[in-house]
Amino acid sequence: MPLKAILFDKDGTLLDFDLTWGAAGYHVMKTIARGDEAGFDRLVEVTHYDLDNRRYRPTSEMVAGSLDEIGPLWAKALGRDDFAAVANEIDQLFMQSAPDYIVPLADPAGILSGLAQQGYRLGIATNDSEAAALQQAEILGLIPHLDFIVGHDSGHGRKPDPGMVEAFVRQTGLQSHEVALVGDSTHDLHAARAAGAIAIAVLSGPASRADLEPHADYVIDSIADLPKLVAGL
Repeated sequence: MPLKAILFDKDGTLLDFDLTWGAAGYHVMKTIARGDEAGFDRLVEVTHYDLDNRRYRPTSEMVAGSLDEIGPLWAKALGRDDFAAVANEIDQLFMQSAPDYIVPLADPAGILSGLAQQGYRLGIATNDSEAAALQQAEILGLIPHLDFIVGHDSGHGRKPDPGMVEAFVRQTGLQSHEVALVGDSTHDLHAARAAGAIAIAVLSGPASRADLEPHADYVIDSIADLPKLVAGL
């Protein structure tokens, strides 16, 4: 059966993770620390933040984790026990920063427009919040091309679990093998495989080819190579 639908990860796939969230992360950590330099230093440590280059290292929970995991991590670093409040504050601060820091990868709007015109059903599945995904899809001009947007708080679980992919399959009315998930982390690829979908890795995020290739059906440099790949499937 031919491929009929494509689900995209967001950060590292549609957005340049380092240039967007590495840069915004410094601002957000400074803000949430509220002048507590020791707390800021602990945030730098627990998030594996490269202070000199203003980016999160590939080992950081920020790369593929959800706010359910990141909130407690940041809260403990700041000496706080209101985990849910910290998670919400992180989400709001990054959303406030997004318009100033977003750097797209390749041409997401042009690529998704072309795929939609060819009849592909398209969606975004991210471990970020649904509100953040909607905001950033709007900034990138992707909303007209999308049938589906979910985050970790949309009720379908979070990657690497298959729930987001399975929800997309149900909404499109397709079979799982007619759907692909494109992402830059093993969480994305494991979610695709667990749902029975095609796993397409992009090398535009922090992970290396060696990290991703064993878990992927296909590996491409970035979404710029996706139209050519899917045309041959």
